[in-house]
Amino acid sequence: MEITSNFDAGNIDVISASDPSDIQLKIRLDAQSDFYQWFYFRLTGARGTECCFRILNASGAAYPDGFRNYRVCYSYDRDQWLRHDTELKGDVLEFRFTPAHDAVYFSYFAPYPIAQHEKLVARAQSAEHCSLQLLGKTLDGRDFDKLCFSVPAPDGSNAKKKQCWMIARQHPGETMAEWWMEGCINQLLDTDSELTRALLEQCDIHLVPNMNPDGSSRGHLRTNAAGRNLNREWAEPSMEYSPEVFLVKQAMAEAGVDFLLDVHGDESLPYCFIAGTEGLSDWNESEQAKLDFYRTVLADLNPDFQTKEGYPAKQPGQANLTMSTAQTASNHGCLAMTLEMPFKDTTATPDPMHGWSAVRSGQLAVSCLQALAAYLESGLMER
Repeated sequence: MEITSNFDAGNIDVISASDPSDIQLKIRLDAQSDFYQWFYFRLTGARGTECCFRILNASGAAYPDGFRNYRVCYSYDRDQWLRHDTELKGDVLEFRFTPAHDAVYFSYFAPYPIAQHEKLVARAQSAEHCSLQLLGKTLDGRDFDKLCFSVPAPDGSNAKKKQCWMIARQHPGETMAEWWMEGCINQLLDTDSELTRALLEQCDIHLVPNMNPDGSSRGHLRTNAAGRNLNREWAEPSMEYSPEVFLVKQAMAEAGVDFLLDVHGDESLPYCFIAGTEGLSDWNESEQAKLDFYRTVLADLNPDFQTKEGYPAKQPGQANLTMSTAQTASNHGCLAMTLEMPFKDTTATPDPMHGWSAVRSGQLAVSCLQALAAYLESGLMER
């Protein structure tokens, strides 16, 4: 019996694995950081044997409540990810599992490997209406790409088209964000779709499918290669510590921003919800109407999304300008929102087999594009 994590996005330290009834593990910290919670490992050689896994440092994770009522993801083929019950006992996350095959993978959520990200980007840019821009390099030397979906405006001039941005996976362990992005890209590649045509007649759509490829490959929860939480770097990013944010802000300044959706996952809350930028000092009824419109339309479109639960709205003047949405809304005067999806499952629309999943993340992306189309048609963007 052996436990390994020496692969893309792998994360676990083996304390003891000699006894199947007492497998002791610890999650590794993000590099140069105290954050940890993401794990991903493989067990081999225990087919038909009941194993008891104990993650010893669960209570010290970044979001320990994320392990309460949590169901671990497991897979034999790394395509289909199912759920299995766990229990948080004091400091320890424990679960018992009897593998049906020679090797089984366990993960905090369905992984989205770098190779899959690269394939997604390559497939997207092969479409005539999609262009790829290499924004620069990450600290680990990886290509850092932006996609743009665009078609000529009906009147032959693109000068009046809106510039809509969607970014994902600032926090690399929130892999549902890139599953969302895959669903978004699949929809935008479908030029026979009335939704896609309607959107691209009115706006260019800029996508950064993975804001943090270094952290993704390293198996981080929240930070990049320098240990920086990218969603706290937007006020003063640097090429030395947060080139990902620096390069995206630069691209935004060049193209303009009329809409931003920043896609995330929440470890603790069992809901899909959107957080706005109510804390900006110039927040007013017009801005509230835009936020309310988008959220209400999205809730009507997709039963997995709701508007009752989420983060408390900040009071005007209390915005955190180091975060992407507050900084972008402040700089560009646009509607900017954070979409959160659960690591666990939605309480109102639970799926006992899969929990919140890659498939549901992709479906929500299509609903978000439908809500964007409605927002563009509403005329609210002009106010």
